[in-house]
Parts: sequence; C-alpha cells; structure tokens
Amino acid sequence: MSGTNTASGRALGRLAAMGTRPHRWVVLVVLCTSLLLVALDSTILYVALPAVTEDLKPTSVELLWIGDAYPLVCASLLILFGTLGDRVGRRKILLLGYALFGAASALAVFSDTAQVLIVARAILGIGGAMIMPATLSILRDVFPDRHERAVAIGVWTAVAAVGAATGPVLGGFLVEHFWWGSVFLINIPLMLIMLPLCRVLVPESKGRSDGPWDLFGALLAALGVLGVVYGIKELGTKRDLLDAEAVLPFVVGVVLLFFFVRRQRRREHPLIDMKLFSRVAFSTSVGCIVIAMLALVGLELIAVQYLQLVLGLSPLETGLRMLPLTFAAMTAGVLGSANLRRFGPRAMVASGFALTACAVLMLCAMGQQDQPWLLGFGFVLLGFGFQTTLFGAYESMLTEAPADDAGGAAAIGETSYQLGAGMGIALLGSVMNAAYAPGLGHVPGVSDGTSTAAGHSLGEAYQIAAQLGGAAGDALREAARAAFVHGLHVTLVVSAVLLFLGAVAALRLPKRMECEEADEAPAADDADVTAPRRASSPAESSASSAA
Repeated sequence: MSGTNTASGRALGRLAAMGTRPHRWVVLVVLCTSLLLVALDSTILYVALPAVTEDLKPTSVELLWIGDAYPLVCASLLILFGTLGDRVGRRKILLLGYALFGAASALAVFSDTAQVLIVARAILGIGGAMIMPATLSILRDVFPDRHERAVAIGVWTAVAAVGAATGPVLGGFLVEHFWWGSVFLINIPLMLIMLPLCRVLVPESKGRSDGPWDLFGALLAALGVLGVVYGIKELGTKRDLLDAEAVLPFVVGVVLLFFFVRRQRRREHPLIDMKLFSRVAFSTSVGCIVIAMLALVGLELIAVQYLQLVLGLSPLETGLRMLPLTFAAMTAGVLGSANLRRFGPRAMVASGFALTACAVLMLCAMGQQDQPWLLGFGFVLLGFGFQTTLFGAYESMLTEAPADDAGGAAAIGETSYQLGAGMGIALLGSVMNAAYAPGLGHVPGVSDGTSTAAGHSLGEAYQIAAQLGGAAGDALREAARAAFVHGLHVTLVVSAVLLFLGAVAALRLPKRMECEEADEAPAADDADVTAPRRASSPAESSASSAA
C-alpha cells in the first residue's frame, strides 16, 4: 500500500510540476538553440575572411586576431562564468550572455575598421563564455537520470557539431548574396527571441552556495588560460619556437594555473573541486576532449583553405562540400545514447577515435584535382567518428561530476574544448607551414626573397604570382599548390597519429555505462531544480533500503 501511495504521490507531483514549469525536453530545445547560435559563430566567419580582408584591409596580425579573438577570450572566461553561474544562478548568466552576444553582433555588423571588429569578436567571446557552460550545467541539472541525460547530451553535442559545420555553409551563402557583415547580423533577431523564451521556459538552476565565491581564483584561472592559449597561438605563427612573444605568455599562463590549482586545493570552499581529476573517468574524458579538438580543429581550417584555394570552390560550394560531415555528426548524436548503453564509454570513445583516424588517413588521397566522392565519404566517416568521440567523452565527464559542481565541470569541459582547438590550430598550422614552405625554395624565375614571402601562406603566394605574371607567376602558382597539397598530407598523418593516441587513452574509461541515479528517474519531474541538494546520511540510506 505504501508503495502504491508513493507512486501516486510521484505521479501527482509530476502533473503539478508540469503545470508550473516546462517539461525538461522543452528546456533542452531552448538550450540547444542557444548553443547552435554560439557554435555557428565559431566557424561562420571562416569563409568570410577573404571578403573582410578586401573590405577592411587588415594587417596579417589583425587578420589572425579577427579569427582568434573569439575563441581566445571565450576559453579564458569559461571557468569564471561557469563557477559564477553555480553560485548566482545559471539562468542569470545565460540571459546576460544572450544580451552581450546580441550587442557584440551589432557592433561587428557596423565595424568599419579591423580594430573595431576585433573588439566585437572579443565581446562575442565573453558572451559565448557565459552561454556555453550554462547550457551544459542546466542540462545536467534538468536530467538527473543518466539514460535520459545521455539522450540529451547526444542532442547537445550533435547541435554543437551541426552549428560548427553549418557555419561555413550559411556564411558562404550570406557572403555571396549580401556582405560579410550579414554573418553577424543574423544573431541580433535570434537573440531578441531567445531572451524572453529563456526567461519564461528555462528554470533557474544553482549549485553549491556554501562559502564565498573565489573571485581572485577565478581571475587567476582566466589569466592563466589566456596566457596558455595565447602562447600556443603565437607558437603556431612564429618561425622561432623560442621567441619571447610566444614563450613568455605561455610560461606565465602555466605559472598562474599552477597557483590556481594550489589555491583551490587549500580552500575550504573551492571554485572547482580538484578531487574531480582524481577520478579516472573524469580526467580521461577531459584528456580525450583535448586530443580530439587538437587533432581536428586546425585540420578543418586547413581543409577550408584547400577547398577554396586549391580546388577553386566558392565559399558557398565549400560549405556545401562539408555538409556530409554535418549529417554524419547529427546521426552520431542521435545514436549516441543507444550506442553508449550497448557498448559502454570505453569502446565508444576508443572506436570513435579510431574511425576518425582512418577517415583522416583516407583523405591523404586528396590531390590537386577535385575528387568529390572521396571527400564526401571521408567527411562522413570523419563526422560520425568525431561526434561519437565527443559524445562519449562529454557524457562520461558530466556524469562523474556532482550536480552541485555542474557549472565548474561544464566549464572544464568547454575550456578543454577551446584549449584543444587553440593547440590544434597552432600545432597543425606549424606542421603545415613547416611542410609547405620548403616546396617554394627553388622556383624558376623567382628570387629567394620572393619565394620566402610566398612561403608564408598559399593566399600570399597567389597574390605574389599575380603580381609577377608571365611564366614566373605561373610557375610560382603551380609550385605553391603542389607544396600546399604536400603540407596537407603531412598534416593529415600527424593528425591521425594524435587520434590513435586518443584511442589508447580512452581505454582508461569505464567499460560499462553504470546508472546509479536510475532509481531517481521516476521522480525527476518532481524535484525543483533550484532546491539545494544534500547528501543522504547512512541512516537515511539504510531506512530507504529497508522501505
């Protein structure tokens, strides 16, 4: 009888809760829409950079900062805003992120100089740092049951991949039919819609509130991540690996992060519980996210250059060529929850890495001639394997973290994502430059100084070839294309090696998907996500078991 009364109470509680707040799947739709906008903005500018260069005439350094300001600022502030959301309310941070993102988009639309556009991209990074961990930590709180949460994370990671992969397509369409500022203009009406929707539909969610928020620690983390990511970015653009402009920020960032970790270990109420990293599944998941991004994000940027500069595709055609990757990532996200239950985190993440590595090696068959079927099939394998890896790693990481620390855990995951992306651009960009430049050393009719200048990038080589004209210009152009393809092949092999190392690292993940919270699933709708959590005492646990 007591069991019947309990079940009836839970059912009535569910009905009452549904009458006062939206269902968790509606919340998921709102959160994923937010994430889609942020993910779109991370890649939508790639195909617009040539138009930006033509209009604003940025220097080579300014052009790099136009692309890098957003991920650099976003990565450095994720821990700050993720942990702040745990204290003051994740929805508050999410709403503020929406407002800032919309305002920065308006500034970017009307940018008339490269410096203004860089500032706008940096403010967009601040807004993105507010939005990204908030969506993931609210998701962790709204879905206490691991089976449902796995489905939700599958949708979340698929939306992130779709947004990033769709960015070049949408950006190419807008640039061809309007002007480069339109890639930012679309954010404004969407954010105006998202602000009231989030305010009404997304429940407020908080984590731990015991003790003051460690502002000094948050600033240490922000400056430390900023120094590390900036140093890595500079290392990727400098010829001399001991250049002080790259080494000094990196060393300072590492030192600041060291003091941040030591401070968190000593504090009674830390921003992030460093004991999380003693959990093998958590630390391994974070490492897998870094490796996956390290191996693929820089490669994606190089692939866009290959499609446009070597094959001569338009921005829109470039984006359309990458659509198979998008659809494959969507499929992997949809199937992620079922595959996780069937195969477990270890097999899922390791096989995702291995599949992605095989796809990367397959793309080594690309040459100076267009092979659409090879590219399409390779992108399908790449998208499915990459998304499978990210899904398994994110799900394992978030499940290992207590719900009270969801914001901090989400921030760690997103910081790892951004850190891996920055390292990938620097590392694979350096590999690409090292393999590309020697191919222009002895071009008939071209001086050594001119060859050195052409060795900076394929775009510069084309510009110099056009200025030279005649046989010398044609020879330089062909040599540059051949050197770029050679560099692409070397970069693909390096990326594949990193992915196979990721597959080995994934073997430390749990073999099976264990659902300790499954018993709480029937009451998931009863709980108020704003209610503080308290661990059950041994006596309460025994009483519950006896009942």
